[in-house]
Amino acid sequence: MTVPARRIRGYVPLERTRGWVRSPLLEFDDLVGRMEGLLESTVGGAAPLNGPTAWAPLADVTETDDAFKIEVELPGVKPEDVDVEVNGQELLVTGEIKEKEREGIVRANTRRTGHFEYRMLLTGEVDTENVEATMSDGVLSITAHKAEATKPRHIEVKASNDGDGNG
Repeated sequence: MTVPARRIRGYVPLERTRGWVRSPLLEFDDLVGRMEGLLESTVGGAAPLNGPTAWAPLADVTETDDAFKIEVELPGVKPEDVDVEVNGQELLVTGEIKEKEREGIVRANTRRTGHFEYRMLLTGEVDTENVEATMSDGVLSITAHKAEATKPRHIEVKASNDGDGNG
């Protein structure tokens, strides 16, 4: 039985050299390229069964002692078109940017439209009753306060009474 050869766009096979390869990551890159080709050949560019896939907006995440602060770029999105959910450690921001009706011929169309989804797993439990979200100048700002159990606690070190230092 013969297996058809598949041509993968942008994939260049790794040329093996004798002895030590200068970059040990070359073989890993080759493996990743083969895996991408396999996925593309099996599922290809077919549309998912449940409609078009969502795109992920850009975001910055910072952590302080008592909260996580997330800023998500959503230019042109109205607050009523955004949904924010927090469940345990998972944060989910979803919504849709609707495409505008235009007159005439569209010569360029590079702005993102359609469903978006930003999902992240926070490094600690969040007090779900104490999450705030505001929208200003196309940036969604979320402050998710940490649950009391996950906040860092400062422990005071006390000197022992005996002079030997063994506590």
